[in-house]
Amino acid sequence: MGLALGIVFAVIVLVIGPAAEAGSPAKNIVLVHGANTDGSGWRGVYDILTKDGYRVSVVQQPLTGLADDVAATKRVLDRQEGPVILVGHSYGGAIITVVGADPKVKALVYVAAVQPDIGETTSGLASSMPGEVPASDLKLTKDGFIFVDSAKFAADVAADLPPALAGYMANAQTPVAAAAFDAPATVAAWRDKPSYGIIATEDRALNPKLARWMYERSGAQITEIKGSHLVYISEPEAVARVIEKAARAVGEE
Repeated sequence: MGLALGIVFAVIVLVIGPAAEAGSPAKNIVLVHGANTDGSGWRGVYDILTKDGYRVSVVQQPLTGLADDVAATKRVLDRQEGPVILVGHSYGGAIITVVGADPKVKALVYVAAVQPDIGETTSGLASSMPGEVPASDLKLTKDGFIFVDSAKFAADVAADLPPALAGYMANAQTPVAAAAFDAPATVAAWRDKPSYGIIATEDRALNPKLARWMYERSGAQITEIKGSHLVYISEPEAVARVIEKAARAVGEE
């Protein structure tokens, strides 16, 4: 009798177990930062997601060029086991658009981020509907990297952050290679996978009208959040909720 029950139990586990797993949400979240910042800005979102049971990885891409940044993101993606929700902020949207073609990636979340189509560039999209940041606030180094004028950083991208934090970030920038903005997307993963777009309504760097146009073009589920370009830092709870929505939707497929 004991052997018979053991066989029955084993069959139940084999039949029911995979089905139950298939309906669970994606538990792996990979976060990609944007230009002139680093991965530490994701800390608030990271803490919320990990508390809610997600496995979260933060990419520290070098911002030395789109190909380099894609490669850095792939290194982190290759370490994941199971389905992944890939999240990008600002220029990070160009990165996840390419990396998102990986079969592990099940959905893309764009946080005040560019969402290029094949052949489009970050600079081309930005110039099509410019934001409110004056070109003079962007300072180009001799070797082709861009800083935001430290004195203008808070007003341009971080108006809703505490002054001390905005001041620190202004003086701790990771400059981005200007060439990264001119590199065309070689693939547009959002054409084949669900995407979610967060519009920061007080964004001066990425025109909210451009964000809406891109997200509507892709058929993304759009969420508006009142915040600056660094909305993921000022409103981490609201941003995390969108990411978790994407993760749950994957589990419902």
